[in-house]
Amino acid sequence: MANGIVRKRISGPNDTELLAYRQLMVDQHAIKVVPKFLGVHQVSGEHFIELHNMLHGFVEPNVMDIKMGFRTFTENEVSNTALREDLYKKMIAVDPNAPTAEEHAQKAITKLRYMLFRENMSSTQEKGFRIEALKMRGCSPVTDLKTIKNDHQIRTTVGHFVNGRRSVAKDILKRLRHMRTLIEKSEFFQHHQVLGSSVFIVYDDHQVGVWLIDFAKSLPLPANTKITHRRRWEMGNCEEGLLHGFDELIRTMEAVQQNVHTLRHQSRATDV
Repeated sequence: MANGIVRKRISGPNDTELLAYRQLMVDQHAIKVVPKFLGVHQVSGEHFIELHNMLHGFVEPNVMDIKMGFRTFTENEVSNTALREDLYKKMIAVDPNAPTAEEHAQKAITKLRYMLFRENMSSTQEKGFRIEALKMRGCSPVTDLKTIKNDHQIRTTVGHFVNGRRSVAKDILKRLRHMRTLIEKSEFFQHHQVLGSSVFIVYDDHQVGVWLIDFAKSLPLPANTKITHRRRWEMGNCEEGLLHGFDELIRTMEAVQQNVHTLRHQSRATDV
């Protein structure tokens, strides 16, 4: 990471994320939503994409990563209906009461069942986003946020992040609304399902930045398939809930902006 550039390892010249960034850069709307793609770098046989370092120009920034969508897995990942004992064991290790009576009897579950169970632990399935991580100036990163699920927990956490700064909440909200409009107009997003992407938010004492990142699971839609990025996912419909997540995240930020000082006090009281 140097001179405002960050490198991310990819699988090779036909990597999904590389292909996505090349298309994003020629989309007049999408290019304004994502970090600037600067090219491909090869070192010792390994390939890297080079992107604008989103932290460049910020001084001791606060950072939040928000995973977007109803689901973060591809349909191919969960198409196998085989019952798996290892996934049943993983499930009961987290919540012994989660399996049904039938699942307890067979001591096995499908991968789809496990993935939906895992996504349902957070706000992913209901809100279309979950808070993955945050880092406040001078503090260690906080990553144990995957069980933050209800409105109060989410708003308190975001309120803690903006740290009582109504102007920061206002700037983030303005940017999120603009990003949503650009995504709705974008050719790229009309023709791709975008799984596992994140909204990356950064601010310091002088500026705010918000981008959509992570396109390793951005898959072209099958022929004659149209998605809204808002409808609920069913196997085969390719919906991933990206724009539903933006809608809900914007509602959250609106509430935070209106109640920023109260939420800041609550976050300190609960030590988020």
